[in-house]
Amino acid sequence: MDTEAVIEFLGNVPLLQRLPSSSLRKIAQIVEVKRYEKGEYVVRVGEVGDGIYFIWEGEAEVSGSVHTEEANRLEYQLKQCDYFGHGISTSVHPADIIALTKLTCLVLPHKYCALLEAKSIWSADKTIDSCAAVEHILHLEPMELNIFQGITLPDAPKFGKVFGGQLVGQALAAASKTVDCLKIVHSLHSYFLLVGDFNLPILYQVHRLRDGRSFATRRVDAIQKGNIVFTLLASFQKELEGFDHQEATMPSVPAPEMLLSMEELQERRLTDPRLPRNYRNKVATKEFVPWPIEIRFCEPNSSTNQTKSPPCLRYWFRAKGKLSDDQALHRCVVAYASDLIFSAVSLNPHRKKGFRSASLSLDHSMWFHRHLRADDWLLFVIVSPSACHTRGFVSGQMFNRKGEVVVSLTQEALLRSAAPGPSALRAESEGRSSPQEHRIYSSWDFLIGFLCV
Repeated sequence: MDTEAVIEFLGNVPLLQRLPSSSLRKIAQIVEVKRYEKGEYVVRVGEVGDGIYFIWEGEAEVSGSVHTEEANRLEYQLKQCDYFGHGISTSVHPADIIALTKLTCLVLPHKYCALLEAKSIWSADKTIDSCAAVEHILHLEPMELNIFQGITLPDAPKFGKVFGGQLVGQALAAASKTVDCLKIVHSLHSYFLLVGDFNLPILYQVHRLRDGRSFATRRVDAIQKGNIVFTLLASFQKELEGFDHQEATMPSVPAPEMLLSMEELQERRLTDPRLPRNYRNKVATKEFVPWPIEIRFCEPNSSTNQTKSPPCLRYWFRAKGKLSDDQALHRCVVAYASDLIFSAVSLNPHRKKGFRSASLSLDHSMWFHRHLRADDWLLFVIVSPSACHTRGFVSGQMFNRKGEVVVSLTQEALLRSAAPGPSALRAESEGRSSPQEHRIYSSWDFLIGFLCV
């Protein structure tokens, strides 16, 4: 049986949506094909069976009783992608399994059942506590079919609310776990609807809109307190050979090894005489919270959040630590990182003495062009071509070190001067803002200045 077809099939089995792609590929090579005629027993009550059975084609009936009482008899049907035999490697089947039609099953022998016990959704070997910080952030707990739970870790970026990049990354992770691993995301479009509470878990409800031979489409709703706070639409494609060209050119910038790290940049700013003393004092007293993403700015300067500058920015970034080797994870990490410093570039031409602002991301779209590694340096080139009617628009491109454009993306955000107070922004955003959020975004704006925008 074709291994690729088996991988696609296993991606639709509910039991397996919690597994990393490496485990699914191994299972696809190990499973044994067994065929049964109509009316034939697949396994009898009291037998151990050959392993875990996944129904590839046909239907079967579960018929038998765990107890002798007639009221406790079990009778129901199993169809394609259903499974049985899980968790009974050392016990026996409580019922007969009988083929209702011609039946084909893929059987994972008992000796390989350890493959179902992966340490995380991204890795079969690494525990979530030993993996890279951003991989830990993007780990989700499968709750039931098409439903996952994510949390905000204590040391994850928050800015007074659930960080928008976390919502994008976790929602994309949830969608990816419901698609077979031969299909990878090529585009996503998302909307931020309400402020997320980082003290509460987030439920990600995945809606399977389409499953085709080459494409699959998913919608994901992020839910807290019964409300949808964020929604994402993602399209996945099975990779095929096709036309290939690139007109975009990576700008000439210093290599990341030649640029200052965030820690080095902080130290330099503490003693830079070109910066106002009160600003240096703020930097000295501001708690420096390490991000799970390493950033190197291409044009370090002495700008602050009160210095007018062009609406553009270029910086290298990568995940801190070694990520598991799963292309779906790497694209989730890039989605996560893309929201760290993006829409605020729209504010650059408007900065001045006494400048304070508040902003809220409205929507975020990404197109993935080529394979990438998020734990290797990527150049993020951002420009804001327009800001109008309280909305700032930014577009960006990400290049790998070879100069290949790997991602294109856009975002629009609500931008307001802080002067009118938090109530104005709250009314403007139809309930998405709060006084606390307003203060946080003022602090975030200060952080943008600190990061040399």
